Parts: sequence; C-alpha cells; structure tokens
Amino acid sequence: MSLEGVGTGLSKRPSQQCPDARRAEAQEGTVEQDTGPWIARKKVTALAICLVALPVLMTTVSRRDAPWTAASFWQLASTSTKEKLLGGLLVPGFDERSCLSRYHSAFYGKTMARSPSAHLIKRLREHEALQRRCGPGTEAYRSAAARLRSGHRNNGSDGDDNAPGACKYLVLVPYRGLGNNILAVASAFLYALLTDRALLLDRETSLGDVLCQPFPGATWLLPKNFPIKNLQNLTGEVPESYRHLVQQSGGAAAAASRRSYVFVDLDHSCTYHDKLFFCDDERRFLRRGAPWVLMRTDGYFVPALFLNPAYEGELHRLFPRKDAVFYLLAHYLFHPTNKVWGLITRFHDAYLKNSDDRLGIQVRVFDGDTPFQHILDQILACTSQENLLPEVVTQEPAPAAAAAAAGGARRSKAVLMTGLSSWYYENIRWKYWQSATATGEAVSVYQPSHEEHQLSGYTTHDMKALAEMYLLGMTDRIVTSGWSTFGYVGHGLGGLTPWIMFRPENHTTPSPPCRRAKSMEPCMHGPPFYDCRTKHGADTGKLVPHVQHCEDMSWGLKLVHPE
Repeated sequence: MSLEGVGTGLSKRPSQQCPDARRAEAQEGTVEQDTGPWIARKKVTALAICLVALPVLMTTVSRRDAPWTAASFWQLASTSTKEKLLGGLLVPGFDERSCLSRYHSAFYGKTMARSPSAHLIKRLREHEALQRRCGPGTEAYRSAAARLRSGHRNNGSDGDDNAPGACKYLVLVPYRGLGNNILAVASAFLYALLTDRALLLDRETSLGDVLCQPFPGATWLLPKNFPIKNLQNLTGEVPESYRHLVQQSGGAAAAASRRSYVFVDLDHSCTYHDKLFFCDDERRFLRRGAPWVLMRTDGYFVPALFLNPAYEGELHRLFPRKDAVFYLLAHYLFHPTNKVWGLITRFHDAYLKNSDDRLGIQVRVFDGDTPFQHILDQILACTSQENLLPEVVTQEPAPAAAAAAAGGARRSKAVLMTGLSSWYYENIRWKYWQSATATGEAVSVYQPSHEEHQLSGYTTHDMKALAEMYLLGMTDRIVTSGWSTFGYVGHGLGGLTPWIMFRPENHTTPSPPCRRAKSMEPCMHGPPFYDCRTKHGADTGKLVPHVQHCEDMSWGLKLVHPE
C-alpha cells in the first residue's frame, strides 16, 4: 500500500479539530477550502465537541498526579460529576461562583479517602428539606420564634411545638478557637441529624465569614433578632439548663415541659449531670419536651453519641466505617469562602503542587508563645524516627553520588509547617538549606503565616487559620501536636492518619516523641464516664470496640474502625 495515498486521503478529510486549527490548516494549504453546507455542519459539530471537551481537559491537566491519556480522558469525562459532588455528599444547583470551593475542591487534591453510605446520602437530603421547611424566613420559624419570645408552650392547639411534624431546633453556641468551632459544628450537626432538628449557628463567631452556607435554599445562621440574647454568656447555672432540669424532683420530662427551651452546657469541663445528655432516657425527654435546644460546646463529642444504644443502629447505617465520621461530615459542611479558597489554591499551586512528596507539620505549643528548644528537638526526633524527613550529611556529595542516592532521579519533598511562631520553621528550613540530604532528595520548607499570638474570632486571623487547615489536609503525610483541635481538623479534612506528638512535660522532649494514631478521627477531650446501658460509672473507652482512648489524651475518646 502506498503511504502517500493514505496520507493524501487523510489530509483531504474534513478536519475534526477546533475551528482555529481548521483555519490554520486552510491557510497552510494542507486541506481544501470548501464552504459548502456539509462542511459548515461539520464545523458546528466540531465546535460543539471542543466546547464539551475543553472543561474536562482543563480539569485533567489541573489535577495532580493525573497524566493525560485517552483512557483517563474518557474515564474523567464519565466520572467527573460524581467526583465533583463527592460521591453524592453534595447536590448540584448552588451558584458555583459564589462558593468556588464547594465543587472545585474535588479536583484539587486527592481522591476521597472514604465514600459516603447510601443511607447517609439519603438522610442528608432529608435534612436539607428540613432546613428549608423550618429555617429562618419560613412561617414555621417565625411561629416557633414567637412562642419562644413569649415563653408560651402550646398544648394541642394549632402550632403546637409537640405536634407531629412540628419543627424543632438546635441552636449551637460554639466558642474558643476556630478548630474548636469546626469540631463543635460537626458534632452538633450529627446530633441534629439524629434527632430531626434544624441546626442554627450563633453569629458571634467568624464561621459565617470564612465558610459558605452548606444547605441549599436555607441559611444556618441564627437571625440577629433571635429572642434569647447574650448566648455566649449562658452557663449550666441558668434555670433552663439541662444540668438543673435532670436534678428536679418531679422528673426531667416534667421540668422540661414547663420550659420554652433547654440549655445544654457541653464545655470540655462540664459536670456529670450535664453529660447525662448523651444517654437514652434524657434524649427521649428532650425530644418530647424541648422544641428549642440551645447548646454551648467547644469540641468534638461524636464518640459519646456512639455510646448511646438509642443511636447505635442509625449510626451504623450512616457510617459503616467508624473512622470516617468527621471526614465525611467536614466535606459536606465546611466549604471555605472565595477569599479563603484563594489563599489555599495560590499557596498550593506555588509551593506544594509540583513536589513528589508533601509532609505537613502542625505545631501547637501550650506553654506560651515563646519558642522552646525541646519542641524543636521533638519535631526532629519524630520526623527522623518515623522516616518522614531524610537525614542530612556533613559533607557535600559529588553530583554522581547524589544522583545515585536518589535512584537516578532527584526527588523533591515539600514540607508545610503551620504554627504561631516562625522559629521552628526557620530552624528546619536552615537545616535542609545548609546541608545536603543523605537520600539526595531536595527538601523545601514553607510556612504560610506566623501570627505569633492566637487571635480567635478575628476574621482575618481565622481566614488564615482555615486556609492552613485545608493546606495541611492536602499533604500526603502529617505530623500534629497532641491536644490540638487545629491539628485534628487538619488531618481530618485530608483523611490522613497522623503521627501525633505527645504533649511535653517539664520542658522535656517526650520519649517516644510521637506515635502513629489509630484513626484519623478527632479526640473528644471531655467524655462521659457513665454507661448508658447499666446506668453506672464506667471506663467508656472499653465499652464498645469502635470507641477507644486517644493516643494524646489518656482519658479522651476517639472513634476507630475495628479491623
């Protein structure tokens, strides 16, 4: 066969390329210029194909570690919608421009570490409908707020708070740092999901400034004219507190029925009576007698919900994998605003995207803002013993030796450090600048910000904090500081099982300096010590196999997935 003939035949076929390429071919004389209607139709078809394919091609190029092939093109074309919606966690229909992170984050990092169950997806859709039916701006909310303002409880009349299908509410009052706030919101949302309550957030935090709204067609921010004022000042000592009600001689249910709301104080240092909230009998009386539950908390209390027999079956259907709770809830609820998303993507593209390996190191010091040598020693000991960072050599290796040590290709490692102080970052950066690595790797160390002091509640400060939490989640491996809610959120967002550095005592580097966690779930710092089944005190880290004590806090609780 003549190759020339084949070539000529192909060159005369109508071009299947984009119109610009077609015109260029025509100018070069490689194709016949024909303006007939058949060719015009082909041009329109080619243009349509190009327009459809272009977004997918752009997404393919933008994704890390995803080289283009014909197979990957068609696979991405068929699965991009599912990935964009995080396997069904999210729903289409939001204005993408108003919150870029909601749909773009799926293509800006790793694949989903855990997939949502069909039952979780179903319950999320039902809860979204509940938020739309009962949320601010609806007649149901206006009526419920009016009854709350008057302190009146109806009994059988129209608008009865206890009538079937009546709207019930959980008002969350989070406090302390942004990490605490995020863990509190995830916990409160799961409780609202389990008890069919609309979730509303107190506006006194920066959450409304750094996060997009998660529910389609509804707001989760508490209206400014909410009848109860000074929510941040409520304590367990108020007459409406859960602590007070469960100690009433007439019974908790009777006491709650006389109140227009119940206040639940779940501070990490709350009392025994406050923590009875987590048990079955108390849940029933709240559901029957309290249309409004106001909750103040500063942490993650999901493990305690898994100890309640009343929720056991539903939680198992929602989360077949017990170590996926925060990861899935966080990816459903927490979408950074466009300003925060810009901070995340610009830093990622400039410093992390093109590295072969990414290590996150989150530093939290609880003994003040002054840098400590023993903390630096702990970081270096942990990353060395766990082979997370390479050793350095005292003499410069010859180029051939360096290439051989790197296996013929010089790998790059990006280290993302976060913390209030820049001193730890500067020392580690200097270590890898002044000396070559024994492996031949090129190590670069970066820190987005160093605020020196924690300024929780200030929007600009919290924008940087949220950006750094998300950037930590975009790394491949992560080291975090024990007890740190910032670290819990960072590794939880990324679906990463961290190496946790133990909290030092007496300004001495712990031995061992760190330990690999049992799961990526956060730790509950103030757990109950009460068995809901036996109605007696108990070691709650030994009641069920999927709730165990934390690595960094011996009395804390965390979820694990039993193997």
